[in-house]
Amino acid sequence: MSKAKLPREFYTRRNVLTVARDLLGKLLVVPDERGQRISGKIVEVEAYRGPEDRASHAYGGRRTKRTETMYQKGGVAYVYFVYGMYNQFNVVTNVEDIPHAILVRGLEPVEGIEVMRERRHSHTDRNLSNGPGKLCLAMGIDRQLDMADLLGDRVWLEEFETVRAAGISKGPRIGIDYAEDWVDIPWRFWIKGNEWVSR
Repeated sequence: MSKAKLPREFYTRRNVLTVARDLLGKLLVVPDERGQRISGKIVEVEAYRGPEDRASHAYGGRRTKRTETMYQKGGVAYVYFVYGMYNQFNVVTNVEDIPHAILVRGLEPVEGIEVMRERRHSHTDRNLSNGPGKLCLAMGIDRQLDMADLLGDRVWLEEFETVRAAGISKGPRIGIDYAEDWVDIPWRFWIKGNEWVSR
């Protein structure tokens, strides 16, 4: 099933909203410890456009050990830990020192579903990867992949399906009540009718 990895130029484009919509239908691949492909189709994303975006970890130009990944050149993974229990996987976009990132919120399992079931302790298939914390558990993504090059061999994205504009819905991002006047901006995008969208 393997196709070419998405090129650096896919990630370094300046409009994070365009890149976010274009991520829908792409394949996220994370090989397991035996080298077996574990993959899922991206069905839901959220765009974050620091430093002006109040919902972004890099709001106001904040640079910490945690957020430094967001300031890298587009095409690296930004993985962080939330609520003391979940990892979340993001794709860094744009050029160096512009902190744009896209949270992957939902994946439709494609390859390695048996491995995903083991990692998720026999949850129903529809519940394996329909949320940002769940998909990291199913895919074996943790903080060790923070700052991993998406053109490397540990985690990458491939062409898979083209999602037409008419098949994409958009709405406000989730869980950003602190973001004041940025709360209702419709920067969450998902594939209409897909069962693995988080909500």
